[in-house]
Amino acid sequence: MLVMSNDPVFETLTPYQFLTFTVPNNLHHRCHLHTPRIRFAVLDSPIPVAVDCIPKIAAMIVPEKRETDWNFCTESGQLQLLFNFRDLSRLILIGNDLAHNPQPCVYIRPPATDTVDRLKLEHELQSVVLTLYPKVCFQNGSPKPVFLTYQDDVLCRVNIAKFFGAFVGEFVIEDVQMESNSDSNKILRRRLRFKISPNLIQSQVSLIPILDDGERNTNLDLEILRKMKNVKFEVDPTILVHPYLTPMVSGLSLIASHLGNRIQQGVNPRALCLGVGGGALLTFLNTQLGFEVVGIDADDAVLMAAKQYFGLNTENSIKVIVEDAIDVIENFATKRDTYVSDLQANLDDKFDVVMVDLDSSDARYGISAPPQEFAKKSFYDGVKLLLRDHGALIMNGVLLDEVFYMNLIQELSDAFYKVYEADIEGEDNFVLVATLSPSTSSIDKGCYDFLDKLRSVIPADYIESYTEL
Repeated sequence: MLVMSNDPVFETLTPYQFLTFTVPNNLHHRCHLHTPRIRFAVLDSPIPVAVDCIPKIAAMIVPEKRETDWNFCTESGQLQLLFNFRDLSRLILIGNDLAHNPQPCVYIRPPATDTVDRLKLEHELQSVVLTLYPKVCFQNGSPKPVFLTYQDDVLCRVNIAKFFGAFVGEFVIEDVQMESNSDSNKILRRRLRFKISPNLIQSQVSLIPILDDGERNTNLDLEILRKMKNVKFEVDPTILVHPYLTPMVSGLSLIASHLGNRIQQGVNPRALCLGVGGGALLTFLNTQLGFEVVGIDADDAVLMAAKQYFGLNTENSIKVIVEDAIDVIENFATKRDTYVSDLQANLDDKFDVVMVDLDSSDARYGISAPPQEFAKKSFYDGVKLLLRDHGALIMNGVLLDEVFYMNLIQELSDAFYKVYEADIEGEDNFVLVATLSPSTSSIDKGCYDFLDKLRSVIPADYIESYTEL
């Protein structure tokens, strides 16, 4: 919806309101905002402000060369920016008015704007920003506009492929260089991002450039590497990059005795992964810990991208199913007629662990995990039918709603023997582990053997991080 800045619609806060408009660029100081017109986006939080509180309003100048980035040019991306500042009632985004081109193929972070220049620019913008404040903010006189800054850790980003999935919509595969404390060891990643939730990195893996002589080289910037001929990039399946994946895998320590006994019997443990993405978790479980893995994902295009760009190998001990994970589990529990026979072939043999890495990423409500449907008895009934006697359910969570979290814990406690939690330092995520029954033993050789194997690929601190709820 396109409006003008003097529209009375800005005088009050309206939950979920999203408005855009442009104004002529009359700035005297054009170090950053240089197009003939300037674009504004005004977003109101879905959370109402208490009657006796003055709402918090803030503005943000869109970083240079990020104007056509999904984070800043789509409604979903802008709403997720607002959710990053949960105490804000209104966020005002200000940027160059560029054509709505597709996600830029290459981004290189420009030099930082000089502090003096930035302050001059903010000063010139104050008058128009104040016209976008609701009336209630002027009860005690004219407020001083607050300007936020945005900067992530991406130095360079190259989009290498674009897909469109029937379930997730448009998404991209991108290679990025992250900030590093070492000039001789660049941090390179391959990532998957959905347009419907662009601020969320769905999957990422470590990326290794291979030069002509076959040697790995992490001393060169991505910007240089992409211009060189005959440079190949390989993904490294031995490293879990996403902060919550390592705690998820470390949760296997809580059923180490059961897994060790299975391995001693000459049987590979089995894992069911709900949500595949780029397949980093599936590949790690298979290659580093010897699991047979079945993954379920709702979008075939995502699985295609995982195989082509993230090294997901489904020819050996990894199988994938294209279905809605929640429907699969609930159908298994109820044995509905719609249950597909080829799924039965993959799910008949029970699993030692079910791992859940799914989010409910509707931008209107922010990023949360797991989806609301997971706090239901019917889902856990299906999971328990799929698990072996001493198996476990492990799930990644993002705390957005305290009530949902408490309901989730209660449902898990009612359905399983014990529930454990690991907080992830510096992140909004948490990991829950629900065990189906008491451990078979805590001192047998199989337990120690599996724990030794786990410690060889996972830092010991993570294994000790779980507390019983």
